[in-house]
Amino acid sequence: MTASRLSDRHVVVTGASSGIGRAIALRLAGEGARVSLVARRVEQLEGVAAEVRAAGGQAAVCPCDITDSAAVDVAFDSAVAAFGPIHGLVAASGIGGPNSVPRDPSGPGDRFDTIVQTNLYGTYHCLRATEARLAPGPDARHIVVIASVLARFGVPGYTAYCASKAALLGLVRASAMELAGQNVQVNAICPGWVDTEMAWEGIDGMAAAMGVTRQKAHDIAMRAVPLGRMGQPEHVAGMVAWLLTPDATGVTGQTLDINGGAWM
Repeated sequence: MTASRLSDRHVVVTGASSGIGRAIALRLAGEGARVSLVARRVEQLEGVAAEVRAAGGQAAVCPCDITDSAAVDVAFDSAVAAFGPIHGLVAASGIGGPNSVPRDPSGPGDRFDTIVQTNLYGTYHCLRATEARLAPGPDARHIVVIASVLARFGVPGYTAYCASKAALLGLVRASAMELAGQNVQVNAICPGWVDTEMAWEGIDGMAAAMGVTRQKAHDIAMRAVPLGRMGQPEHVAGMVAWLLTPDATGVTGQTLDINGGAWM
């Protein structure tokens, strides 16, 4: 693996065990970064780390449940022990789905607390853990939060998910103001439909609710996307990589949309 734009930068990626987080970790490692991988699923993290190393990159596995602030501190201490102070955080951990599954009185209880604890509180814990372990300046350091197009508009039954992702945009703006004096750039990305396990679970939920096939539900969902297709995790990873480089100098407190035109 040839060192390049992110050579010798240490970036922590949460949610790195699958989907968008995995793609981000692989892309940043390919750009020369040393990546610390954070998620709950240790076996999957080890698999991603193996992919990074097979390509010549450096990866450390630092498992934890981000809803537990003490566990986050332990994981981030482990990351620093492996690769030194942190130059960047990509907060991609999150859970989705409706408030209850299935949405009927016989289903599980309301998931509002669980979703908000993970998506909002968990991200906040990781942001503060990063702030306490930042590499020294004067070069820019970076925090990128993966939100969602559902931070932009409401979806029935997804109250917790919409609320948690919208809250992340406020967290990013305030944090950008707080950290600007330290030359830390803080930004959010709002993906739309991305070809991941979480997205297909949403498509399957639509199919069940509408009494149609998975393919039909997919086609209906894509009608709301001007480009008419799902994105790929690698597309989001490319935007993250750009935000972590000097090409994005001056970009802070912003929300970047990569959702095929679903929000414009």
